Amino acid sequence: MQTHRNVLFVPHGAPTFALQPGAAGAAMSQLVHSYGTPRAIVVVSPHWETAVPTVGTATQLDTIHDFGGFDPRLYELRYPATGCPEAAQQVVAALQAHGFTVQQDAQRGLDHGAWIPLRQMFPDADIPVIPLSVQTHLGPEHAYRIGQALADLAQHNFLIVASGNITHNLRDYQVARMAGGQTPDYVQAFADWVQVHMARKDVASLLGYRRASPSGARAHPSEDHLLPLFTALGAAGVDAQPEAFYRGISDYVIAMDGYAFH
Repeated sequence: MQTHRNVLFVPHGAPTFALQPGAAGAAMSQLVHSYGTPRAIVVVSPHWETAVPTVGTATQLDTIHDFGGFDPRLYELRYPATGCPEAAQQVVAALQAHGFTVQQDAQRGLDHGAWIPLRQMFPDADIPVIPLSVQTHLGPEHAYRIGQALADLAQHNFLIVASGNITHNLRDYQVARMAGGQTPDYVQAFADWVQVHMARKDVASLLGYRRASPSGARAHPSEDHLLPLFTALGAAGVDAQPEAFYRGISDYVIAMDGYAFH
């Protein structure tokens, strides 16, 4: 019987994923049944970018609708999550122990990269949530080291949920939509490349994806949506075996692949 690491990389797709979760959402919902009840969830979202790692310490987490021009029903959705200042301080301490300068934010709520997947997986919002920011300007190696700092928490019943997307080129989305909905070949090709190197546990190639893969730079004009994958890899540990629990493409150009670790 496989043992789960308390680490997940999950897709959050476009905001419309909250209303139309489809097969990816169903896979996420089913997955968490085998994880028990974590003490707290540390959620890493690319939609909270800061200069240095910042931990949300609020006791009540507002639902942030950080998008515009979508279905009005989206703005009515709420995810009434609570925080846990004590658990948040453990996250702060874990990062500091690995040499990071850490800030705290007692006001930060959950952006759509956090609440949309959490609402799908934990609809009752009955587990404390601790948001953790990303530093896009510091790149993959930094994101991986952040994950390594969280690894001990994952061993002590914290669930690390890293939220992003395997491909995320919104300009290509606009082009694809105007061209009648054709998915560019690189989307599946890059998702396949990631899956192969995840299965091989080839961390060096994954961290160097912009050089090592033929289409990494096009898949991610900005690195923000892939960095949480590296945080998940670091948190899971070098001996963990990644496994894709879902693979698929949404909105023409967004690979919705998700990974669990055993």
